[in-house]
Amino acid sequence: MRWALVKVCLAVTAMVVVAFAVPLGLVVQEMASDRAFSNAERQAATIGPTLSITTDPVQLQKAVESTQMGAARRMAVHVPAIGDSAPVEIGRGRAGEHAVAETRRIGRATTASVPGGGSALLQPTALGSGDIAVVEIFVPESEVSNGVATAWVVLAGVGLALIVGSVAVADRLGARLVRPAERLADAAHRLGEGRLGARVPEVGPKELRSAAVAFNAMADQVVQLLANERELAADLSHRLRTPLTVLRLNTASLGDGAAAEQTRAAVEQLEREVDTIIRTAREQRPATGLVGAGAGCDASEVIRDRMDFWSALAEDEGREVRLAGVDRTVRIPVARPELAAALDAMLGNVFRHTPEGTPFSVDVHDAGDAVIVLVSDAGPGIADPEAALRRGNDGGRDGSTGLGLDIVRRVAESTGGDVRLGRSVLGGTEVRVWIGLDGRTLGGPGGGRAGRGRRGNRRNRGRA
Repeated sequence: MRWALVKVCLAVTAMVVVAFAVPLGLVVQEMASDRAFSNAERQAATIGPTLSITTDPVQLQKAVESTQMGAARRMAVHVPAIGDSAPVEIGRGRAGEHAVAETRRIGRATTASVPGGGSALLQPTALGSGDIAVVEIFVPESEVSNGVATAWVVLAGVGLALIVGSVAVADRLGARLVRPAERLADAAHRLGEGRLGARVPEVGPKELRSAAVAFNAMADQVVQLLANERELAADLSHRLRTPLTVLRLNTASLGDGAAAEQTRAAVEQLEREVDTIIRTAREQRPATGLVGAGAGCDASEVIRDRMDFWSALAEDEGREVRLAGVDRTVRIPVARPELAAALDAMLGNVFRHTPEGTPFSVDVHDAGDAVIVLVSDAGPGIADPEAALRRGNDGGRDGSTGLGLDIVRRVAESTGGDVRLGRSVLGGTEVRVWIGLDGRTLGGPGGGRAGRGRRGNRRNRGRA
């Protein structure tokens, strides 16, 4: 495109220069010729008064020599025979007798070519006797073309400058058009190669800026969609941890034997594969709203339902379970599957990371504009709670994927709440989940990070 634009501009400018320069050069040449012959006519007219008075050769010779052309030997006077007197020739004539006779016959000024180069202006002049004398002025070729070569050089220089300038402007304009397009194409290639960070600077002409904005929006959407897919894969994989925990606990009661060992090995292998899937699919991204418009559930009902499942396992392991605050309806703006996944993640951690026989409890508190869910145990606790909350972002440690608490955190932040780890009254770990009820913090990605929701949670903590 760039070179095509340069070629078009070069062709157009060249045609314009030729269309104007050639006629202008011809006009200059014609003006130079007219100027030379007009000057010759004025010089010929200077001898006219003398011819009207006398035709004496001596007097005419003096008059001719006193003129500029006569002194330069470029003037000649041809006087015809008058009566008995012979014709008079003053100065050097170059036009020839035929040209002089023709001028005398037609009675007006003529020009004639001179052998060897140049021209002669023949100007007829009436004498007192009624005869016609002819004054001849020699005009050399150098005077006819005086200044013409300079004019052509100037015109050629101006035309060349116009062509060079137009090419330079066309090149800059082409670069301004082509470079944003090249950047857009390069970014498209890089995005196609899997480099999801490829973006295009939003510069250049209006149309290309619009294309860059559309490309960047598309790339952001692609990244977001891929992140959502990876997060969904990680979440679904993590939900397999709940039945795997049940299988692992059940295999512990199978006793010894080849079949029991094979079953336990298979469960461990399956758990390792699930962990691999989670770590592979997991990618750090901001919390996206987990709650759709109008979604919600009864927290008490969901917690009772999940505790029915986990209580059977707790009984098998000799764990004491306490459940409080679920005797009345508590509506929260979280979809039932999401809340169930968060509860399974917290309770699965209790069974996975505490010894058998360790008691635990689940408490629900309605704080007016927030609901608090506490999951406590009497286990060894967490040495570094902040690091445990970061595991969802920086990868699993100590054999954990770290995604369980991250699922809980995203559920809470989608409502404007958050998650905190601390020491429970039972002596172990306490996971405190704040679920906001202020609808103004809902309905879009990142809503859980709204400042108002955060301040509301701090007020709730002051009352808890």
